[in-house]
Amino acid sequence: MDNLTEYRLANAKEKLESAKLLLDAGKYKDSIGRSYYAIFTSLRAVLSKDGVDFSKHAGVIAYFQREYIKTGIFDKKYSKYVQSAFQIRNSCDYDDFFIASRQDAEEQYQKAEELYEEVKAFLEK
Repeated sequence: MDNLTEYRLANAKEKLESAKLLLDAGKYKDSIGRSYYAIFTSLRAVLSKDGVDFSKHAGVIAYFQREYIKTGIFDKKYSKYVQSAFQIRNSCDYDDFFIASRQDAEEQYQKAEELYEEVKAFLEK
């Protein structure tokens, strides 16, 4: 694993740990945000293997889906994980009066953790 990939994977792990701390502290919106960024940074770790990166989140997500989901390298369920994380994170950050529940935050954390572990296993092959 090269330095950039290793750095991004460690960064994703740190975001995941922050999501758990925020979840346990009852800061559900912030936990959801950190879970999303754990997923996003995990995807960027995968993309670094290909030597590509994008300035926009949509570019990272589209590339991952095209090169890794549609080709069967990663299970299709991870496409849904990424999309739902992106949508709920946007709601948390930008929608007035959006209330995030503990269940929302737990679900996002579990999905982020699962995707992180899959990415880690893939990168360590």
